[in-house]
Amino acid sequence: MEKTSRVLITVETTVAVFPETAWMYWTEPAHITKWNQASDDWHTPRAENDLRAGGTFTSRMESKDGKYGFDFGGVYDAVEPYRRIAYTIGDGRSVTVLFESAGSGTKITETFEAEGENSPERQREGWQAILDSFRRYVGKQ
Repeated sequence: MEKTSRVLITVETTVAVFPETAWMYWTEPAHITKWNQASDDWHTPRAENDLRAGGTFTSRMESKDGKYGFDFGGVYDAVEPYRRIAYTIGDGRSVTVLFESAGSGTKITETFEAEGENSPERQREGWQAILDSFRRYVGKQ
């Protein structure tokens, strides 16, 4: 059976820290819980991360009013410290995150396979909003 090709969506940002520091903020649960939300009315009360090929991760994302929430997780396919993370989300979609030196900062590029429920533009906006939240968090550190 042939795998159906999916639409790929890419979002990116640049943060004013070196790749090693950006990597730490991106991968350590104590930091993930501080930036992993698309808007101020959501938060991530818990995160777990076993950062190695074959390792798993999960984040609990919830609305602050407690009405909505979901777990986001998957399995790491490849981990190249300070450079690249590839993983498969629980629903089978692939994601790649690249960390590239950009002067005295780091460009982060995240590419993911779109799901079929929401429009690609809506998905791009949501993932970009989370990435923008990461950029703001790093800027305050």
